[in-house]
Amino acid sequence: CLILSFFSRGKLGRYPPWPGKIVNPPKDLKKPRGKKCFFVKFFGTEDHAWIKVEQLKPYHAHKEEMIKINKGKRFQQAVDAVEEFLRKTKGKDQASSHNSTEEKNRRNSSEERGKQSTGEEKRKASLSEGKVKKGTGEGKKRVSSVSSERGSKSPLKRAQDQSPRKRGRPPKDEKDLTIPESSTVKRVMTGTVAGFKWPPSVSEPPKDSDPHFHHFLLSQTEKPAVCYQAITKKLKVCEEETGSTSIQAADSTAVNGSITPTDKKIGFLGLGLMGSGIVSNLLKMGHTVTVWNRTAEKCDLFIQEGARLGRTPAEVVSTCDITFACVSDPKAAKDLVLGPSGVLQGIRPGKCYVDMSTVDADTVTELAQVIVSRGGRFLEAPVSGNQQLSNDGMLVILAAGDRGLYEDCSSCFQAMGKTSFFLGEVGNAAKMMLIVNMVQGSFMATIAEGLTLAQVTGQSQQTLLDILNQGQLASIFLDQKCQNILQGNFKPDFYLKYIQKDLRLAIALGDSVNHPTPMAAAANEVYKRAKALDQSDNDMSAVYRAYIH
Repeated sequence: CLILSFFSRGKLGRYPPWPGKIVNPPKDLKKPRGKKCFFVKFFGTEDHAWIKVEQLKPYHAHKEEMIKINKGKRFQQAVDAVEEFLRKTKGKDQASSHNSTEEKNRRNSSEERGKQSTGEEKRKASLSEGKVKKGTGEGKKRVSSVSSERGSKSPLKRAQDQSPRKRGRPPKDEKDLTIPESSTVKRVMTGTVAGFKWPPSVSEPPKDSDPHFHHFLLSQTEKPAVCYQAITKKLKVCEEETGSTSIQAADSTAVNGSITPTDKKIGFLGLGLMGSGIVSNLLKMGHTVTVWNRTAEKCDLFIQEGARLGRTPAEVVSTCDITFACVSDPKAAKDLVLGPSGVLQGIRPGKCYVDMSTVDADTVTELAQVIVSRGGRFLEAPVSGNQQLSNDGMLVILAAGDRGLYEDCSSCFQAMGKTSFFLGEVGNAAKMMLIVNMVQGSFMATIAEGLTLAQVTGQSQQTLLDILNQGQLASIFLDQKCQNILQGNFKPDFYLKYIQKDLRLAIALGDSVNHPTPMAAAANEVYKRAKALDQSDNDMSAVYRAYIH
């Protein structure tokens, strides 16, 4: 029974309802107790979950509204998958209807031929009777005998001969044995889930919707009662010539199934732009998470989503098996570990610490040494992406350090990102992350420079963007950042102050090996000017304002 629904990711406001379809759960999967719920497979993500009936709403009636709310690429791909599914199903239904019509025509034709044949036989019999009547009295007796035999047929036999009932129609007594179903349920019965019965509490679909399906949408106003099930999501592990390894999670079009969450207790320190999305996806995929943030109020939303609250970093580390941290800069990373009630105080042999902050190699090496000296295990895992990618679970994770810990984190990395790379010894991930952000920051400054040059020379900035989007530089990053500038919307997706920090650290990395970085140095000066114009807490695209003031 293919029924579309939308899956609301919670009260955090960043996660829109999600399209899916009701399917039969695996035989060994028990249904949660309590209110009626159905097993839903979500389009695009291929995740599965039990969803309460009252959290379902019409898909078609809310489709346009949801598309306006969510502009994310993954959501659009999910909607595209829904529409493709509907097109294919409609095609199958039309083919089935055509075949049914042909079969009906064949039956009618066959019956017509049968009637013609019967008429011909009667005419022949009549002629034979005439010949017999012209003969002797014995012939008359034979005719009389034949008539007597015809009249001696049983009433049941006569009824069967005379009945106009079509082939395949069951007798009345057989029909009465059929299990009653509503017409709605009959319409949606198909495939491997023909045993599905729709509960009477659910309303009929909108009249303007596809007649073959119920369409539903999860409510955003209620907290979903979702039991995230462990359905294996295979890892794609590939060795590269460089010796690095990547664990690649399914993207929005993958079909590998849902993530099997680790049974280890997870801690998370730091709920900023990136950390918030990461924690939400860890919870969504069924991980047990304890959170801490310097500003405690930020924890409240996640507590509502099922997270536990840690009073200090030391407490989180001491009560969890693996603790992740994502903070702003090297100073914050050191204070978190070495400060009062810090991470180090909770480290005991076997405890694991994963630093996801973007910092320099010297800082991460120092943190690794103090963690390991207490018997702990350490992994650096900075992430490439922005707030939207963090919310969508599409980050790229660059990891280095304890290889065994990297593998222990595989379900967490799949929940928060589309790909993760293992780069070897501690420090390698920090260096690679700074290089990636150096390229990104320099590119952003160049985009801003080009747009301002177009403006002062009398060229259309929109036309410039259109041209770039049709060329080799076309990318989501380019389009989004240019749109920010054209609309004057600099709501932070990646703080300008943090990209400037990364440029500064990348330049220092180049200096440490006597490698020139003149492009990064020039871009860094532009970002410093933007900071002087009070743009630090805006998006990195606000570097544009450094050129127009």
